[in-house]
Amino acid sequence: MKKRIKAVIRGIVQGVGFRPFIYRLANSYHLAGHVSNTSAGVELEVEGEDEDIRAFLKAISVEKPPLALITSINTETIPLQHEKDFFILSSQTNLQRQTLISPDICICNDCLKEMFDTKDRRYLYPFINCTNCGPRYTIIDDIPYDRINTSMRKFKMCPECEREYNDPNNRRFHAEPNACETCGPRLFLYNEKRNLIDKHPIRETIRLLEKGYIVAIKGLGGFHLAVDASNEKAVKRLRKRKHREEKPLAIMSKDLEKVKSYAVLSSEEISLLTSPQRPIVIVPRNPSHSIAPSIAPDTNDVGVLLPYTPLHYLLMKGNFPALVMTSGNLSEEPICIDNDEAFNRLKHIADYFLVHNRDILQRSDDSVGKVVNGKFRLIRRSRGYVPLPIFLEHSFSTILACGAEEKNTVCLLKENQAFLSQHIGDLENLETLSFFEHVICHLKRILEIEPRIIAYDLHPEYLSTKWAKEIKGVKLIGIQHHHAHIMSCLAENRDIFSPVIGLALDGTGYGTDGHLWGGEILLVKGKEFQRIAHLSYYPLPGGNKAIKEPWRMAISYLYPVFGEEIFKLSLNLNEAIPKKHIQWIYQMIKNNINCPLSSGLGRLFDAVSALLGIKLEIAYSAQAAILLETVREDTKDSYLFNLNTSSIPWQIDPRLVIKKIIEDIKDQVPPGVISGKFHKGVVNILEKVCLLVKEKTDINKIALSGGVFQNSYILKEMENCLKKNGFVVYSHSQVPTNDAGISLGQAVIAGLIETNDR
Repeated sequence: MKKRIKAVIRGIVQGVGFRPFIYRLANSYHLAGHVSNTSAGVELEVEGEDEDIRAFLKAISVEKPPLALITSINTETIPLQHEKDFFILSSQTNLQRQTLISPDICICNDCLKEMFDTKDRRYLYPFINCTNCGPRYTIIDDIPYDRINTSMRKFKMCPECEREYNDPNNRRFHAEPNACETCGPRLFLYNEKRNLIDKHPIRETIRLLEKGYIVAIKGLGGFHLAVDASNEKAVKRLRKRKHREEKPLAIMSKDLEKVKSYAVLSSEEISLLTSPQRPIVIVPRNPSHSIAPSIAPDTNDVGVLLPYTPLHYLLMKGNFPALVMTSGNLSEEPICIDNDEAFNRLKHIADYFLVHNRDILQRSDDSVGKVVNGKFRLIRRSRGYVPLPIFLEHSFSTILACGAEEKNTVCLLKENQAFLSQHIGDLENLETLSFFEHVICHLKRILEIEPRIIAYDLHPEYLSTKWAKEIKGVKLIGIQHHHAHIMSCLAENRDIFSPVIGLALDGTGYGTDGHLWGGEILLVKGKEFQRIAHLSYYPLPGGNKAIKEPWRMAISYLYPVFGEEIFKLSLNLNEAIPKKHIQWIYQMIKNNINCPLSSGLGRLFDAVSALLGIKLEIAYSAQAAILLETVREDTKDSYLFNLNTSSIPWQIDPRLVIKKIIEDIKDQVPPGVISGKFHKGVVNILEKVCLLVKEKTDINKIALSGGVFQNSYILKEMENCLKKNGFVVYSHSQVPTNDAGISLGQAVIAGLIETNDR
């Protein structure tokens, strides 16, 4: 029996070879009809025998293209039209946009093979791509995902490329960035004075890199600053010019064998490095490595990635084990994406500029993560992952969440999909605020979301909060920072309604009492939370200055234990910091002058790091805590925190820990052992609090969130000990545990509040 059905397929079904796949599949089942891109996804009609149509629909999900992600297939029976053939129709624009856009994907093996085939017409062409790979999100201005809505619109295809583009049996059928040397983007090499270098751009760039020059390279989502990673002088010169003296630099090698010459890789790390997303993966360094020491000073790890664009593979023909590939920006500013912008902003850093004439429309830094306890944990979610949504267990109204101040992202919520933006950065200047606004406008346009609600952090001085409060005609909802942390974790784990014990541990977040929180144990149930326990409050001498100068926090934690005896202690900080500076901080604390109170666990890590002389002043976020973890040695012993449970919220008191640390320093116990005892003590007291809360409430689910859980030891030990105690433990993987995940939590809590208020 013949029939005709109409189907609407939603998900990532544009720009991934879906229409030619449907075309070939329909023909294999002898079906007539048509398929087209629409703003809702892919729409098709097929006509034929009932049995063939059922088999065809089943095959769509089973045999879909590798980059496709199907979220729904809705079908209905419609009248027969007695067609004979199957066609691919031009794209349509509907009123409601429900399609998902593919992230940028690394070059596929087929294109890689062609690029190095001397007989192929795209031999050594640095912009080769097909429907299975290449740029997507970074070149999109609007949807449907057609060439006219991308930065490829200014490149008219040559007859050969157009033939491929129009051939449903070709791998490049409707590959929107399709091009070749004849008709597509091209490379150009300039010096820092913007004089064109009239030589082969790639060969000359390789030569310059081999000689130790710094080259700004225009990539997929922005510029990289590149230099030979084995050339210590060149790396130091890059650090000095970029004002990035100590923060680790990411490096790129051509293959796994090169990476293994300087790093130790697990099977999970190998899978991530070779995945289509190609993130930077933080891995342990090989002690006998060949890379420059200043790539990642004072740490045992290195951030590594493999090539993901054709240009990267061509550059990797050079005689170096790896290239530094760090973001092309000045410190704390967004990554450069425009050629003129790069020449102006990077001219005092780069010696040469390798640029191309394909515009980057959306900034997208490299994603970063590491494997902890057998799972990949994203630290920065950007290229390769954005704009894939986080799928929720519940549908909500249209909501915009503005995120936090540091590691900012925004989140747009629509029905059961939460669209977390790419990494925006720290909202500390107008350039980043402008990027923040651009990302919001772009996501609103391509997702067709006009928010009814805007969620924001309670901190009155955050730029994201100030921006939100200026928006008129929408409902504004302030969300507490640590509540958002826990809900972000629950949303990722698709359990937003269960009561949980939330461990929200970081450095700073604005509390409901006006103080700065960060060592929080919360009882969370949806839109409600209760603060059940926290680290005791300690002064933050000088406010934000104490975050950048951990020695100030050391004085703050010493003050209630030793009082004026601080000046008699034999400590590294007493030797390194002028006595009058210590006296100033002492007087500030004593007289409560510019000393906001903080319960941040991150600040305690900073204080211990400073007490041990590991880091007195930081050059990048959380550096003191990172280096404290780096020196940690395994130990059977641990320091003991006091827990005061006389009233709620309970208080975790670290005074005894500080006293014992000073005794161990006096007894010349190695810093690594002290760090080990401190880390173990933190895990033990958190485990104890969780067990007491479970005994009190009968809640056996726990969510772990906040920047402290970027500490691999703390995360691994907490997960393992809590599971042994019978807890269901939720932690982050798809979404960063740091403040980059805050916007997701804000959006979901605002959605729950709005749902309850209806």
